[in-house]
Amino acid sequence: MTAESMTTDGERTTTTLHELVERQARRAPEAVAVRCGDDELTYGELDARADRLAAHLAGRGLAPGGRAAVALGRGTGVYVALLAVLKAGAAFVPLEPTAPDALLRHVLSDASPDLVVTEARHRVRLADAGGARLVCIDELTLTQREFVRPEISPGDVAGVFYTSGSTGLPTGALVEHRNLLAAYAGWREVYGLSPEDRILQTASLEFDVFTADWVRALGTGATLVVTTFNLTLDRTADLAALPALVAEERITVMELNVRTARRLTALLTATNGSLPGVRLLTVGAEKWYLDEQLGLQRLLGEGTRVLNVYGLAEATVDSTYFEVRGAAAAEGAERVSLVGRPFPGTRVYVLGPHDTPVAPGRVGEIAIAGGGLSRGYLNRPVDTARRFVRADFDPDGRVLLTGDLGLLRADGVLEFIGRASTVVGSVGADRATSVATRVKAAARAEGALRAHPAVQEAAVVEVEPRPGQRVMVGYAVPVQGAPEAAGVDGWSLTQYLLAELKGFSVPAAVVSVPELPRTRAGKLDRSKLPLPAPPEHTGPRSVKAGGSRKGGGKAGGGGSAADATGCLAGFIVVFGALFAWLFTHVFFKGATDLWGVPDAYHFWFSLLYLCENLAFGTGVAFLLLGFPSILRQGRSYRLSLLTHFSVFWLLASWWPQDNLYRLTSATDWTREAVLVYVFNIPLMLAAVVVVTFLLRKPKTTKK
Repeated sequence: MTAESMTTDGERTTTTLHELVERQARRAPEAVAVRCGDDELTYGELDARADRLAAHLAGRGLAPGGRAAVALGRGTGVYVALLAVLKAGAAFVPLEPTAPDALLRHVLSDASPDLVVTEARHRVRLADAGGARLVCIDELTLTQREFVRPEISPGDVAGVFYTSGSTGLPTGALVEHRNLLAAYAGWREVYGLSPEDRILQTASLEFDVFTADWVRALGTGATLVVTTFNLTLDRTADLAALPALVAEERITVMELNVRTARRLTALLTATNGSLPGVRLLTVGAEKWYLDEQLGLQRLLGEGTRVLNVYGLAEATVDSTYFEVRGAAAAEGAERVSLVGRPFPGTRVYVLGPHDTPVAPGRVGEIAIAGGGLSRGYLNRPVDTARRFVRADFDPDGRVLLTGDLGLLRADGVLEFIGRASTVVGSVGADRATSVATRVKAAARAEGALRAHPAVQEAAVVEVEPRPGQRVMVGYAVPVQGAPEAAGVDGWSLTQYLLAELKGFSVPAAVVSVPELPRTRAGKLDRSKLPLPAPPEHTGPRSVKAGGSRKGGGKAGGGGSAADATGCLAGFIVVFGALFAWLFTHVFFKGATDLWGVPDAYHFWFSLLYLCENLAFGTGVAFLLLGFPSILRQGRSYRLSLLTHFSVFWLLASWWPQDNLYRLTSATDWTREAVLVYVFNIPLMLAAVVVVTFLLRKPKTTKK
């Protein structure tokens, strides 16, 4: 089913987004389209007002193919403005008028809109931020005027969606009419949308899910109910008002971000509440674990579908979904996040280092293709070429590299592992296995940390305490007031991870924080995570606050993981040396006899044999425990792996080599040659690898 043929009903084919709404206005003009508090608009009123405003905007110079920023507060007027911009043949740029000045300036400078549609109360801020031509709709008296509607094609840009900016400045994705029509077709089929639905909108104007909400509602003929409070941006908004609003407004469909879904789960658990009438609740925008999804499903009951959705603004909001209704609790659910299968019209791949699909079960970069794939980025041809790449394996020959890592399970379900931004560096040019390895290690540690009964929420990320140094750090929000949380600190959580992860990929420290810092979009704000205290200032059970970019928290166990790993390494060294000493007399009988050595040199040769044994033990310890330290130096995965084995060989080979040489006759040229090529030549090559590793610069960290 194509976007162009999905909503004909005897009328001409729908090829633009606003035509979806116009169809509903002709079908049921008296039906309520938008409701916010006591203010509401019918479909007929919405369409007529949008027509009049479109004519006015065109008269003010908004031409087909242009751009208009829409910066309006919560209410019904914003939807009139969005549709008016589309009817004028232009693209809308959603802009939250209460956003920080720096964000307003960035978006207005980058998008360079022809007009800014706003209200009088925001005039001064927007003018100061660079909005040169303002249209304040609350000061207009619009009358019907002649307006020649422009020709608009499905490939024209409908909106410029600025990303959440969690990894840098927001970038504008050029989303076309056909992208939104394709996304709507997928939503309508999977969500079962109908005109009887009442769809709740809690999101802020600047985020892509805001557009998704109104497209789903107004494209279907349903009623869009807008909350008067902003759950995304207003941290003081009372979540307790949400269930009452849902019941009063008879909401049937709603979407929340992960942070709000977690708060809602806690509220419903504490109050034994529910959301009667809600048949569909979708959650997205961040990693949502399976146990959380199952828990919310149990609270809401089988009458509600609870979906985990995944997608990016660049691929028109939602690309995959996972439903748990009817599923039983799964072992290890607290450690995995399942984002399911693609929406109709969307294709999803998991790619390896060479941008080719990998086998099921292997971790790689998630790539998206299909009708929702946008044109690219505004004013950023290099980023567009880097992220939107040719792909011979896809029917359209083009995919979006998401920068997220995942794996396809045997049953075809996509498992979300983590974002490449979890580690220092990004996927892009650094799409090597080392990034996948580090992200997978961080995800494994995060899953183990949040499985602790005293931990309510957790995150594990790489930080850079000083340039060139990568350190994996865990952050834990303790369960408030729970008996099991008593006495739990960073040190004890680090010890717990050491045992859970068997000593591998353990964070250097775990920092206890009252809450995880969040961006405007409600996502984890890595720039505000506190740094752990330096090891030299951290006692064996320290819980002192470490250095912080912003914010604070208690850092525990800054050196505990390293200390424990050091103890394990010491044990392996001693055990390896003891093994070499014992088995020298088994494998190399007579090699260490000193009967022909003058007494004055016995000590020195005995010391040599001891050093060979210790070097062997050290090599074994490095082989078992040293690879994470090599990876943290920032070289490529292949070079890191070669260096790892080279250092092992440089340390461990002296024990067998010297013993074999001592047992070989000086005139046994065959044996001498074999020993040279088995030991000496590889030692030289190993040294070359180590020198190359030392001279090769670490990969550049992208800020």
